[in-house]
Amino acid sequence: MIDFLRGDVAHVESDYIVIEVNGIGYRVFTPNPYLFSIKDEKVVVYIHYHVRDDATLLYGFYTRNEQTLFRKLLDVTGIGPRVALGILSAGKPEQVVQAIQQENIAFLTKLPGIGKKTAQRIILDLKDKLGALVTEDSLLYSDGLMALPMDDLAEAGDENWQAAREGLIALGYTTAELDRAYVSLQQQMTGDESIDVLMKKALQQLFKG
Repeated sequence: MIDFLRGDVAHVESDYIVIEVNGIGYRVFTPNPYLFSIKDEKVVVYIHYHVRDDATLLYGFYTRNEQTLFRKLLDVTGIGPRVALGILSAGKPEQVVQAIQQENIAFLTKLPGIGKKTAQRIILDLKDKLGALVTEDSLLYSDGLMALPMDDLAEAGDENWQAAREGLIALGYTTAELDRAYVSLQQQMTGDESIDVLMKKALQQLFKG
């Protein structure tokens, strides 16, 4: 059983990354591939090793909390790896946990692949099992990119991004999509970008996946 991989990110796609470990490239499906940008340092990817009749698949996560929440979701009847991955792709872990604990069916049914009955089943099965997993003020990413809620992070880092974000929302993009794009943008930003430039860079990220 593989618990985590430590290596170099060799390739990034819209739904997976390839991480090279000792000369072997592992394809790892992950909710937010662009968190794992290609750079000259090794990364740790927390792994869920999934075996089915026709394939052996690796699902990977940026934090241990994501890995744990993913596995908890798999315990719910009717939720497989693809649906669980979609949940983590559309909602940050602390948002999902909070929605489950508060029985927020409206939030849960906005997640991909989740209808009302499945949302009710998630609440019934997991509400009392997530208390120690993620709290509202958890440090979700070890490099600090998402230690704050995304709105606060945007305002603290760049007021222009907040304006660009509002413009993109007006174009029909969801806050979840834009939050993921911003995580990748942070590694490219110099702090001098105009609103138009930020919108163009965000759109490039969104078009990638």
